[in-house]
Amino acid sequence: MTLLANKIHQGDSVQRLREIEPASVDLVFADPPFNIGYEYDVYEDDRSRGDYLGWCRKWIAALSKVLKPSGTFWLAIGDEYAAQLKLIAEDEVGFSCRSWVIWYYTFGVNCIRGFSRSHTHLFHFVKDKSHFTFNAENPAVRVLSARQLVYADSRANSNGRLPDNTWILRPQDTPSDGFAPMHDTWYFARVAGTFKERAGFHGCQMPEQLLARIVRVSSNPGELILDPFAGSGTTLAVARKLGRQWLGIELSREYVKKIRKRLDDCYSGDELDGPVDPLRSAPTTASGKRKARLRKGHCIPQLDQESERGILDAYQGTCDGYSTDHLLCEPDLNARFADACRVKSLPGDVRTWNRLLLRLRKAGKLSRTGSKHQRLSYADMDSYSGASEISMQLVSQDFGLTLDEILCDPNVAETFDRLADELSGGFTPFEYRWAAMSIRKRARKAKALAVGHCQDWLNRKLPRSTPLYRGTSRRFDRAGVYIVSQPGQILYVGETCNVKARIEQIQASAFWLKLNPGVVKILPSDDHEFQHGLQSILIYRLNPLFNCQLLRPEPPVATELK
Repeated sequence: MTLLANKIHQGDSVQRLREIEPASVDLVFADPPFNIGYEYDVYEDDRSRGDYLGWCRKWIAALSKVLKPSGTFWLAIGDEYAAQLKLIAEDEVGFSCRSWVIWYYTFGVNCIRGFSRSHTHLFHFVKDKSHFTFNAENPAVRVLSARQLVYADSRANSNGRLPDNTWILRPQDTPSDGFAPMHDTWYFARVAGTFKERAGFHGCQMPEQLLARIVRVSSNPGELILDPFAGSGTTLAVARKLGRQWLGIELSREYVKKIRKRLDDCYSGDELDGPVDPLRSAPTTASGKRKARLRKGHCIPQLDQESERGILDAYQGTCDGYSTDHLLCEPDLNARFADACRVKSLPGDVRTWNRLLLRLRKAGKLSRTGSKHQRLSYADMDSYSGASEISMQLVSQDFGLTLDEILCDPNVAETFDRLADELSGGFTPFEYRWAAMSIRKRARKAKALAVGHCQDWLNRKLPRSTPLYRGTSRRFDRAGVYIVSQPGQILYVGETCNVKARIEQIQASAFWLKLNPGVVKILPSDDHEFQHGLQSILIYRLNPLFNCQLLRPEPPVATELK
């Protein structure tokens, strides 16, 4: 028997790891019992030293077998056995350690005859030290630099910087500039009993934002994440929210029931629990110029009168009469705008200038420009609209950015283009980006159609599944809505002018090839508006992994439909 992905499986981790297909997992996060006498539901956390280390050897070796050659293994462990498990993983099993990170937290364990415990060790292991995933350019992984936070330096990279390798003291015991979030000592508050994100049934719950950093930096959308000690289910919930596949193992039957309930209430694209910036404010210094303004952990660019005039002049001189949307969707046009900003020596970079341009549009200061319009119909975009939707959703949730923020950053926009091309190759960046904007624009209408015309599809019986390869038969050479799935997981609900052509596209896609979808449900319909509403209501009903959540009816509305 092979354990299915997107499921939580009850049982002993060492035994159940043998049931996972070898070399099938992209990322493992393991937070095992620390052997310090903690009171679990069924597990006895008080083994002899030799017994505990022997058990750890078994499950670490088993993890190595299920990981892909390019896979990554993160281990969370306490002081008592950190050094020993690092040596076992490296010297006995063959992992390479890339980083030894410290998770520093508040609400630590109080000690009477020692310093209060306020950290956990996080080891970052890889199987192949020259071939592994490390998404260093993901803005949600990077942190704000001192140039951004304190010095208001126009040379600062607007995407921030990667964490440094450094030591720190507790922020309460040092000057305000002595603790920074860009170190290999990570500050996240432990999930205490009064916290909103507390699951309530497991005392050793990891913060979602901490797990998200690991998932984002060490895996890509659609890849498989394994947690062999699922506990409160946080790893699985974060994986689901960030568009990954997931697989969990948990010894306690009671915990398994509660994890399933937590995952049933968790949707792909949901916001992560907990603050992005745990300190809530920027560090200050006596000679600092100003604090940076923050939004969800990202710097908000400043706009003074001189910058405003420069941005307007650069836009009017390069837009060729096109709208700001067109400028963001057309890389060459956006590059000309950026060059014009550089010539004017405007502070910042192209991401900053694009965002300031959108702020000027929102303020109504671009009303006399952008008279030209690009016209693409639903049928024109059909061949790549599904790719744009999936790419928009995955990049948005993985990078923690809106569509506008994605398109404002050329590096992130290129990531969006590459992913869309994997899904449906042969189209231009402008076409992929414009389709994403079109999907966003019709999202409100789609949700209204779902409420007004498709309520009965909340409970209506869906058609029988068809093997994916049969979806290319001539009888599906027509418009409709389709549902792609694999065992245990609905992957995507799509709409198209030609189901047969879309299924053929899926079969040829590099992205879909990695997922190996098995079956499809097909609901024929030539009415495009009905398709929009049906897709929206099915996104709510089925909670697929890859659909744009802008199309999903809001929970209060959907509750009324029930």
